[in-house]
Amino acid sequence: MELTSTTTVTTPPEEVYAFWRQLDRLPTFMAHLEEVRATEAGRSHWKASAPFGWDVEWDAETTDDVAAQRIAWRSVDGADVPNSGEVRFVPAPGGRGTEVHVTLTYELPGGALGKAVAKYFGEEPSQQLDDDLRRFKQVIETGEVIRSDGAPWGKRAREEFPQHPARPLSDEERKEVLA
Repeated sequence: MELTSTTTVTTPPEEVYAFWRQLDRLPTFMAHLEEVRATEAGRSHWKASAPFGWDVEWDAETTDDVAAQRIAWRSVDGADVPNSGEVRFVPAPGGRGTEVHVTLTYELPGGALGKAVAKYFGEEPSQQLDDDLRRFKQVIETGEVIRSDGAPWGKRAREEFPQHPARPLSDEERKEVLA
């Protein structure tokens, strides 16, 4: 599976790049990441939550690192979820910040069946990446992820309010809203 997403932030490429280089910051805006820690030069260990309450872990190596332009990586042998990806930092038109382009490629546990089941339970991978980048924009521009009164618990809220594709209200839901 390959996912791509882009956001534009009002921060210069050098600062955006520096933020992404501090791997332990990534869980502050990537909802499924529990922990990322550097283990040695160019290597890191990742732990993430997966559908159905599972955790997955892997080690990754940096394959390309160009200051203020690009970071690329791939998982090493033995990963629970083999993956690779890159983040590119492109100056936004008119000197108005940075376009952040993310590409992720990974093997979903369970293949097509795993993808269908995860999607059914509100775990749409492309939407998750878009949401992660929206939270990144908040963190880099304001210093925090803005939480609503309706979901102040952050990561824990996804268990209580799972995401799902937009759909029309059922007659019963419409009655509840109007009541």
